[in-house]
Amino acid sequence: MDDVMAASLEHPRAGRVVAPSDPDYDELRRVWNGSIDRHPARIVQCATASDVASALQSGRDAGWPIAVRSGGHSFPGHSVCDHGIVIDLRPMKSIEVDPVARIARVGGGVLLGELDAATQRHGLAVPLGSVSHTGVAGLTLGGGFGWLMRRLGLAIDQLVAVELVTAGGAVLRASAEENADLFWAVRGGGGNFGVVTRFEFRLHEVGPYVLSGMLLWPIETAEDVAAFYREWSATAPDELTTALLFRRAPALDIVPRELHGRHVVGVLFCWSGELGEGERVADPIRRFGGAVDLTARRRYVDHQSILDPSFPKGIWIHSKAANVQSLDGSVGDALIASAHDITSPRTCIVAWQLGGAVARVGRSETPFAGRAAGHLVDLLGATDGPDGFERERDWARRAWEMLQPHRSGAYVNWLMDDGRDQVEQAYGREHYERLRQVKRRYDPDNVLRLNQNIPPA
Repeated sequence: MDDVMAASLEHPRAGRVVAPSDPDYDELRRVWNGSIDRHPARIVQCATASDVASALQSGRDAGWPIAVRSGGHSFPGHSVCDHGIVIDLRPMKSIEVDPVARIARVGGGVLLGELDAATQRHGLAVPLGSVSHTGVAGLTLGGGFGWLMRRLGLAIDQLVAVELVTAGGAVLRASAEENADLFWAVRGGGGNFGVVTRFEFRLHEVGPYVLSGMLLWPIETAEDVAAFYREWSATAPDELTTALLFRRAPALDIVPRELHGRHVVGVLFCWSGELGEGERVADPIRRFGGAVDLTARRRYVDHQSILDPSFPKGIWIHSKAANVQSLDGSVGDALIASAHDITSPRTCIVAWQLGGAVARVGRSETPFAGRAAGHLVDLLGATDGPDGFERERDWARRAWEMLQPHRSGAYVNWLMDDGRDQVEQAYGREHYERLRQVKRRYDPDNVLRLNQNIPPA
């Protein structure tokens, strides 16, 4: 079977084929989450939709599992597989910005930071994520949370069209006018329906400067800080996206030495409106309780990489996430209790504030669920390597269980050791069944199943 696969992949349309014997194989199979260590039989580096179609055909013919990689940032490692094919989209780096029409056309291998750099040359942006080396493709297909979401919505809310290669090898365009069922499904339904090789996004005026950063207080003040944060953020304008943070303070020069390694509570925020107004809105939280103020006016592209040092490539990480309606009462108590148990300097809790433009998109317009939630809580157990990782993974699971009475769904991009029931709950029964119908039309054999899988109806 290996010989058959090798021969079929040697077709010139299949892209560059990397085998385990190639000198760069180990580097190319590595993904962002260092705890994932898988060995595909072949990595096919695709530069065109035809390359993708050929690789898909080869995988289908041989009966091998097929993984799709863009940025390689999938928490559970869906970007790589054992004993199968990885369709590697990293060669697809094209970015076309039309500043007049305010449209960006983006290849399937583009990273967030690359797209931000290209659009900001024109004072424009797409609402994307929060770590610059994340792939645009995976982020968008699952929904796309980020720092502009309360003002502009999710990444999927700015999607105009996609070019997609189906499991059967057909190259389709999907938009509101063409293959509308497929276009509905890819806006939150993940990589279940084909391999997206090009995205078209609407662009918006952003920056070039925003007001952003982090405020820190000792964990002993967590109850007071959380209460003030809830009151302050509840009336925040849409131009402000915020998050409540718990972690050990990093040993950085900008952080007071007496906080290094200590448990802290923090507030992260990004204001993307008029900067003078942003200073006025942020003033109360910046002055509260002797905060260590690490906020500043900074270029939007710099803000977009502000969390990169906390989530470097190769980090060992386990994510558990849940939507909750509010952070008060027993939810806040559970987060603070879990925060006290954090051991690793990499482990953290980030409770993202939702609402604003996220909530103003109709529930049926996309399969994405959770628009009515108040917050998305991400519990990230992480280490720099294997030492202590099991402890941090178990911490994330325990913290998630503490939120069980208050959970109202999840974000599919952050699901890890969750079964089919969790995927169904993330979408809700009605949308899940609709997605299964779309899956049956475009991938009836469930070829693309190495993801938060939705089986065909």
